[in-house]
Amino acid sequence: MPAEISLNPEHIDRIVEMAWEDRTPFEAIFAQFGLRENDVRALMRAELKPSSFRMWRKRVTGRVTKHSRKRPAGIQRFKSTNQRL
Repeated sequence: MPAEISLNPEHIDRIVEMAWEDRTPFEAIFAQFGLRENDVRALMRAELKPSSFRMWRKRVTGRVTKHSRKRPAGIQRFKSTNQRL
């Protein structure tokens, strides 16, 4: 995680929640918190139990919906008011 970014516990909880959501792209996390995919991965590794982290990595690896550019055009989805993208 970049040293210049300091996160309070509420932000960490929200990032973990967004990372677990299938339809929240990493780009949305970056826009809201300034964390790139590798930063999110490091945060998840630090915050989750090892087995939970492995389960999460298995879920998101190769998942098209976690990357905005890979999504099919025209996807209509619910957008949380807490989410900027």
